[in-house]
Amino acid sequence: MSPFLLTRTLPVDATEAALRADVLAGLSRRPKTLPPKWFYDARGSELFEEITRLPEYYPTRAEREILVARAADIAEASGARTLIELGSGSSEKTRHLLDALDRLHSYVPVDVSESALTGAAEALLAERPELNVHALIADFTGGLALPGTPGPRLVAFLGGTIGNLLPEERATFLHSVRSILSPGDALLLGTDLVKEPETLVAAYDDAAGVTAAFNKNVLEVVNRELDADFDPAAFDHVARWDADAEWIEMRLRARSVLTVKIHELDLVVSFEEGEELRTEVSAKFRRERVRDELGAAGLRLDQWWTDSADRFAVSLATAV
Repeated sequence: MSPFLLTRTLPVDATEAALRADVLAGLSRRPKTLPPKWFYDARGSELFEEITRLPEYYPTRAEREILVARAADIAEASGARTLIELGSGSSEKTRHLLDALDRLHSYVPVDVSESALTGAAEALLAERPELNVHALIADFTGGLALPGTPGPRLVAFLGGTIGNLLPEERATFLHSVRSILSPGDALLLGTDLVKEPETLVAAYDDAAGVTAAFNKNVLEVVNRELDADFDPAAFDHVARWDADAEWIEMRLRARSVLTVKIHELDLVVSFEEGEELRTEVSAKFRRERVRDELGAAGLRLDQWWTDSADRFAVSLATAV
């Protein structure tokens, strides 16, 4: 069996420090905000897996349809010998690519969760003992230092996660990706597409209330990690389409005037009745915007694939 290497580029206490900084900054401003990455503790990850199976939530199914149909095309176009997956989690999304990439030498999953990386690597190596797996415990939004693996390299950033970044953050991220690529290397990007607002809002405000529980879970994370006293029941889940920005916003709206104490930060946060805390932005894209943002970072859009209902796109861009 090929060796499994695990490298930590993220300090052990980095997650705690980042949470403290994000909560202090986000809850001290108006409007109040929290980054969506704090949804994903163990409970949040379970809830998100449940969301992906809901009838209203199409992105996961649509992206999987594309990857199943186009994996061979992606393999041929990229010629990849190294696959780097950002935010890999269980590595489930890339199984179809791993099957199709017949020249693949190395797989580099990147995630902040050591347990997710280890579990995914063990499962992959049981199926593909010849594969070299070099996992990185890292925050890909903060820049990457990759191991020396053979090219061409294919960086995969799937799930529409790029939509959670604000425009200036996307620009920084795409330039960061380009900086680790050599000419001829490529980026495989999953993007949710602009469509009728009714479909978009339903995907983030399902009838069963699973997304509402997922949204409120960020309060439970702050309660547990920072000794806060948020009452999730005191907030309503809100999903709203912003037609000008072309993104969905998820918010938590205070049902009444209330005060929250965050003891670890020595912080007292007041909410007015109806005041909203933004917890996620999920941008939706048009092909032209994807092309232009990639181009500005030095990446040329070469391939564009959509699912059968034109709801979601997977694109392949080459470093130039």
